[in-house]
Amino acid sequence: MDRRAFVKRSCLGGVALLLDHWGTSPAYSQDLIPPAPPIHVNEPAGTAVSSLRMPGLYPGRVVEISDERSIVANRVSQSIVRQMIEQGMRELTGEKDPRLAWSKFIQPQDTVGIKINPSGAPACCSSPEIVREIVAGVQSVGVPARNIFVYDRYAYEMDIGSYQALVPMGVRVTGVQEHKLDVSGYDPNVFCEANFFGEWETRSYMASIVSSGVTKIINVPTMKDHSAAGVTGCLKNLGYGTFNNVERSHRRPFSFTDPLIGIMCSVEPLRSKAVLHIMDGTRIVWHGGPLTQNPDFIFPAGLIMVGTDPVAMDTIELEKIEAKRRNEGVPSVWSRDPKSLTNDGGAFYQDASKNLFYRQPHHIAAAGKLGLGISDRKQIEHHVIHVA
Repeated sequence: MDRRAFVKRSCLGGVALLLDHWGTSPAYSQDLIPPAPPIHVNEPAGTAVSSLRMPGLYPGRVVEISDERSIVANRVSQSIVRQMIEQGMRELTGEKDPRLAWSKFIQPQDTVGIKINPSGAPACCSSPEIVREIVAGVQSVGVPARNIFVYDRYAYEMDIGSYQALVPMGVRVTGVQEHKLDVSGYDPNVFCEANFFGEWETRSYMASIVSSGVTKIINVPTMKDHSAAGVTGCLKNLGYGTFNNVERSHRRPFSFTDPLIGIMCSVEPLRSKAVLHIMDGTRIVWHGGPLTQNPDFIFPAGLIMVGTDPVAMDTIELEKIEAKRRNEGVPSVWSRDPKSLTNDGGAFYQDASKNLFYRQPHHIAAAGKLGLGISDRKQIEHHVIHVA
């Protein structure tokens, strides 16, 4: 019998979280979006709160390293991303020795989960080259390969990305579930509960590898737009990549990714275990995310971002995707024009003026109001390093 104690807390919906946000985005209209229902969280009582928990050691600090040599002819350079990650870790922590920088977050006794984003493979997913360098960094502080897990929710998506064959020997590659109805890899005692659209199953359970498996998590999201959330970055990769049954949070044309993404990221022990975020921007998807295979909507940006504050990092990501969409002459992810909506998935993947949902990019600011980080652009320290 599981004798752990659990506590249930209730979280307010997105409207209550963001009452002062409506006026900040002129393209946004509150009237179109129904209010989110209360979301109840069941989490372990008395969880030891880590000093590294989000927003981590460096709230508001985002280090961006760009090097056009990092991706050439759609191939990522192992040697260049090694230099970029080492430079990013040094800049983030102030340490001259990369090993000491890694030791700020990882100890030899840790069991480390590397949370990748395989959605969109093979066109745009967490680059194996970046994953290998993260494994090397973790091993540099004394963690053996057998205590490193590269994981995501869906095993079949990881198979498409061939991660089993592309990570160093001894590192374990794990999918939480084999198919969409498989719940064996989830903890029945840790969940978020809400009824969004009258669905039968109203709970989303935390993956057991997070609740009781690994001791630290390094988050490796990609930079993509998202048809429901606006963008998918650090927050969505963690929240929707840790809990099951999340597709129920959006039903065309509405989405409750705000506030669910932030609330999921606030649940312990996920919040305490996610200590570092390394965002893969070697490729950026500016439309059709997260699954597009259309090369017209993917461009080789050649950058990596490093930080401990997922809100600040996603704020910068949103800024970049908005700028790219603006340059391409297509609607903002904040747009609430009903004429842009389509039920034709084929049209969405071919036409950047179309979308499937009223997007919810304000899930980032909502997560900030939950204490997960800083979304105010004026308070974000954005260190940009351009390598010639």
